[in-house]
Amino acid sequence: MSDPPQGKTALVLFSGGQDSATCLAWALERFARVETLGFDYGQRHAIELTCRDRLLDGFRDLRADWAQRLGDSHTLTIPTLSEISETALTRDVAIEMGTDGLPNTFVPGRNLVFLTFAAALAYRRGILDIVGGMCETDYSGYPDCRDETIRALQRTLVLGTAKPFELHTPLMWLSKAATWRLAHDLGGAGLVDLICEHSHTCYLGERGARHHWGFGCGECPACSLRAKGWREYVARAG
Repeated sequence: MSDPPQGKTALVLFSGGQDSATCLAWALERFARVETLGFDYGQRHAIELTCRDRLLDGFRDLRADWAQRLGDSHTLTIPTLSEISETALTRDVAIEMGTDGLPNTFVPGRNLVFLTFAAALAYRRGILDIVGGMCETDYSGYPDCRDETIRALQRTLVLGTAKPFELHTPLMWLSKAATWRLAHDLGGAGLVDLICEHSHTCYLGERGARHHWGFGCGECPACSLRAKGWREYVARAG
């Protein structure tokens, strides 16, 4: 999906995790104004919602131009997702692989719902560019993270709203190591440190153990991917 011209506003799906924080920096480099959107859907790792405010404050402190471009922060509550989902992200059950080959952390339709709600909010606010951290290079196999899915949904949103929405997925073809490198390229060591200290990825909501790559249980699929990417990033940086 093409780079947008300067002078426009973007809406970033901002969960408070590593990927969405990197996407926020990406958007701040390309758009004149950037608003953020998080979702409270009954997730076990709801601590990520608290992390968002700390991250946003950190972005403002990191660069004055980013502080000027950061606009409103929105939160939408969608409890229905947890009510209809029997997954390890919305239930206190062990994380394991399902018979369909997907981890039971997959919340069916989550990204489809998120992007549809994001488009509805963007429609009201006159925003046509929506940024998400979906990735199919280094991920847990979720089908709603695939580029084909995002492109199909973009076409649907354009048809269903008669607005030329564009869904940007700057991490789609990046490994987790490359995502760490992108954060460094965008915001230097300061942004990498901010993401390590204040972003949250762990599916279990663990913030007690501090690792080189940040807080987390260190064992869930999200922590494993983040830790592996960090090790590869540091090895190549050195």
